[in-house]
Amino acid sequence: MLKGLLRLAPVAALLIMLGATAHAEDGRRVFTGTLGKMPIVMELETANAENISGRYFYQKYRKDLTLHGIKNGEMLVLDEGEQSYGDKLPLPKIQLHIEPNRLWGDWSNDEGKTLKIELVEAKQTVIPASTLPYLVKLHDSEPYEYRRLQGVQLKRGKTETFNGYSLQWWSEPQTKLTIFEIVSGYTPEARERINQLLMGRLWQEVVGYYECFAGSGGAFYIQTIKPLLITPAVISVDVSTEVNCGGPHPDNSEAPINLDAKTGNSLTLEDVLWVGRGSPLHYEEGNNEQSSGAFNAYFEYRSKEFAPWLVGQLRELYPDQMLPGSDENCAYNEEDHWQFPTWYFTENGIKLGPNFSHAEAPCAYVDWSVLPYNVVKQHPGGVALQLP
Repeated sequence: MLKGLLRLAPVAALLIMLGATAHAEDGRRVFTGTLGKMPIVMELETANAENISGRYFYQKYRKDLTLHGIKNGEMLVLDEGEQSYGDKLPLPKIQLHIEPNRLWGDWSNDEGKTLKIELVEAKQTVIPASTLPYLVKLHDSEPYEYRRLQGVQLKRGKTETFNGYSLQWWSEPQTKLTIFEIVSGYTPEARERINQLLMGRLWQEVVGYYECFAGSGGAFYIQTIKPLLITPAVISVDVSTEVNCGGPHPDNSEAPINLDAKTGNSLTLEDVLWVGRGSPLHYEEGNNEQSSGAFNAYFEYRSKEFAPWLVGQLRELYPDQMLPGSDENCAYNEEDHWQFPTWYFTENGIKLGPNFSHAEAPCAYVDWSVLPYNVVKQHPGGVALQLP
């Protein structure tokens, strides 16, 4: 299992060649080089000469500095950073001469400091076949983010036993984000697939961390990982985050990981529970490779079949909580709140979390909304599972 990214250099193994500039189609270009003596990576969107935007990071620190400006002839004239409301202090300036596959120029600030910049367009890279699937996809679609992670080494943490399975914890030192691997139980093939998905989620959270901090001085990103259930058949892991990426209020979210332990594949709710007509759908939220038709069918099912059925079940199981007016601020009896619930496996059933607007976010945190397995088993989903 790949714990860090130092092994992204060529190795004596089958290598996969992918285009690091695949996202050039949308006008973004990635450059590498130096600012002064410090190595940097820069991404620029240059399609509109009157509205150039971009960002760069020092490889030592990996945190973004935003850029915006114009193209003036064969020169880019950019401001670095964002001015706070009412702040009149001048921003640092970057001026870059444009040559084929090369940019060069100066960085300067109002104190008279000037540093040379030398950049070349990022070249195609090679990655080993053992690279995590998430990082392969990142390399192909977001070479700037991929280069941010190059050279990062995860830190080994504690080991623990949960539900009889040994867990090895890892953390990314700069962001402090964590995840665990399962190091006992299951077939080697299934365990490898499970751990690929878990470690991929860690790197995904690391990318999200740096995106959150781009251009926002008051940002914070707090993540909590907790194993919920690990059995021979299914795995659930809670991933909770509290973030503020520059908005007026922090956001709290819960995005559990649910896996088929025998195959190591991710599970959607329809893989486990299906109350519609015909064959169960399989729609993965966040997967932008799916068609609009697939989303429309998914939305139709969730809003017209699933949510009404679920509200009916919850009214029978938890009549006090689901009574109209039982909590006038939350209205748990309304179907809209149950169309796209968060969910995970527990020992007694599937825990479903309602959806509420940002202003009503505290309503989403309830501990009673568990659908017992004897109900779930009457409506099996698209994947054959041995539920608890």
